[in-house]
Amino acid sequence: TEPDTMQCLGAEYLVSEERAPRQREWRPQIYRKCTDTAWLFLFFFFWTGLMFIMGYSAVAGATARLLFGYDSFGNVCGKRNSPVQGAPLSGQDMTLKKHVFFMNSCKPDIKDRKLGSTALCVSSCPEEQLNTLEEVQLFANTSGSFLCIYNLNSFNYTRNPNANSLCPRLPVPPSKSFPLFNRCVPQTPECYSLFASVLINDVDTLHRILSGIMSARDTILGLCIFALALSLTMMFTFRFITTLLVHIFISLVILGLLFVCGVLWWLYYDYTNDLSIELDTERENMKCVLGFAIVSTVITAILLVLIFVLRKRIKLTVELFQVTNKVIRSSPFLLFQPLWTFAILIFFWILWVAVLLSLGTAGTAQVITDGQVEYQPLSGIRYMWWYHLIGLIWTSEFILACQQMTIAGAVVTWYFNRNKNDPPDHPILSSLSILFWYHQGTVVKGSFLITVMRIPRIILMCIYDTLKTKQHGKWSRGTFRCCYCCFLCLDRYLRHVNQNAYTTTAINGTDFCTSAKDALKIASKNSSHFTPINCFGDFMIFLGKVLVVCFTVFGGLMAFNYNRVLQVWTIPLLLVAFFAYLVAHSFLSVFETVLDALFLCFAVDLETNDGSSEKPYFMDQDFLSFVKRINRVNTARAQRDKDSLRTEEGTELGPIVR
Repeated sequence: TEPDTMQCLGAEYLVSEERAPRQREWRPQIYRKCTDTAWLFLFFFFWTGLMFIMGYSAVAGATARLLFGYDSFGNVCGKRNSPVQGAPLSGQDMTLKKHVFFMNSCKPDIKDRKLGSTALCVSSCPEEQLNTLEEVQLFANTSGSFLCIYNLNSFNYTRNPNANSLCPRLPVPPSKSFPLFNRCVPQTPECYSLFASVLINDVDTLHRILSGIMSARDTILGLCIFALALSLTMMFTFRFITTLLVHIFISLVILGLLFVCGVLWWLYYDYTNDLSIELDTERENMKCVLGFAIVSTVITAILLVLIFVLRKRIKLTVELFQVTNKVIRSSPFLLFQPLWTFAILIFFWILWVAVLLSLGTAGTAQVITDGQVEYQPLSGIRYMWWYHLIGLIWTSEFILACQQMTIAGAVVTWYFNRNKNDPPDHPILSSLSILFWYHQGTVVKGSFLITVMRIPRIILMCIYDTLKTKQHGKWSRGTFRCCYCCFLCLDRYLRHVNQNAYTTTAINGTDFCTSAKDALKIASKNSSHFTPINCFGDFMIFLGKVLVVCFTVFGGLMAFNYNRVLQVWTIPLLLVAFFAYLVAHSFLSVFETVLDALFLCFAVDLETNDGSSEKPYFMDQDFLSFVKRINRVNTARAQRDKDSLRTEEGTELGPIVR
């Protein structure tokens, strides 16, 4: 009978339910415990190693040599020095000679990619060009700054037959002391770039970069400020978004893309028809303009197609951003999170660079030819460099992950609050306290996974550069480039997994692996309904970044094009474009994090509640109406697809009527 059948089915269901493993329930903000504590201890021990390297660099590294500079004979400028055995010109009192002067700064002798120019300690740098030895002698007599070898008296500058080898190579370019490190740096763009690039041991690439930056530094600074202003404008545009603003915004993006492409192709046409092009810089500019034009045209075509395909979702996206702005309105300091994170990162990077440079000066003095002194690095320093590099990546990713989890925690606090008209006090501080008291280990583990993905990319880049230098086959370079792209895609996916895992940890208080698994399950269960809207929201934010980059690049094209001959301006333009995207990403990524966290909270809300009086939803009425509208749109679309499928089947199987 039917009741017996139902009873049997119920018994079978109970038996199968008992046999099946019990699913862990979601407990939004109910229970907290410390998660991934082993990883926190591992990070603590790792930082103990970093602290040891810092201490070792302070003790073994010659900080005075780094800060004050030293000459080629082992003397630290601005200090009393002890003699080095076998170096007769060492051990001198350089208290009054505080500046380092390189005798051949504009035409340096490069040996093994190092500066072979003799360095001296002088009392002041020559601020005007010196063309003859008489002018060098006059400068020494008037300023008391001797630019020739110490054992050559200024009276003999013009009389000694070996003065050309004992004095600086003529002409001596005008130079000024670098504000912090007291080096006499040439002021002409070409000499400056060549001098600085050799000091950093990269003669070719960095020469071109520094040459362009030095000659266009004011323009670069102005464009960077312009990009910052545009990013702030875009952030407030998303903050007070409306349908009209979205249409204006998309129109500006389309016009900006088309305008930049048109200007680039016009510049290339102008270059190709300019018969006066004779300098290598102009030819290099022409090649780079062609590359920019091709890349921008491809990107423009792809973005225009995506905008056309997704144009019907604009109204829903505006409603989505209005719901997002409710979260930001309850915690307005969320918009300033990138500033705090950026300040902490800058402090850490400065400390890291200082330790790296101090490690680079840790060495023992060895006398080489002509009584000059060279410092050989100590054994084991290279391993410390690699350890220090891993510390840079891991700690930087840890700081960024703390920002992501802080924002996610603030969103979770707002969402799972029953009374939306009375938001909790200080949600950001509350999220930070939960992070530091309970979930630092989870953030450490997630940032470590990103570090593991980044290290192979760095190694592949080094191998690719080596193969490119040694001119290996195209297949080898192509293989390494494909591997690099694979690791890059994996890195992008892992970052998305990490973001969802941090949000799940903020909701449920579970460890990283459990949170990542639960987030993947619940997101896949609801992906068919909300992924298109969420993706279009992310796409709109990406268009905001594109708009900032487009207008900044257009300003750079107009500014740099007026000075074609004096500089290779394509490299500064790339630098400006990268900085514009970085700034725009830093500010607009807050909206991305809030969107992803909001959708995951909604999925958890559907999982734990049913909208009844016993289990009401946590979402507010605006979000609920937005969800219902999405469901109606999806239902109507599914019905249209089903009707069209039936029509096609009927057309195929129906009889032919004559």
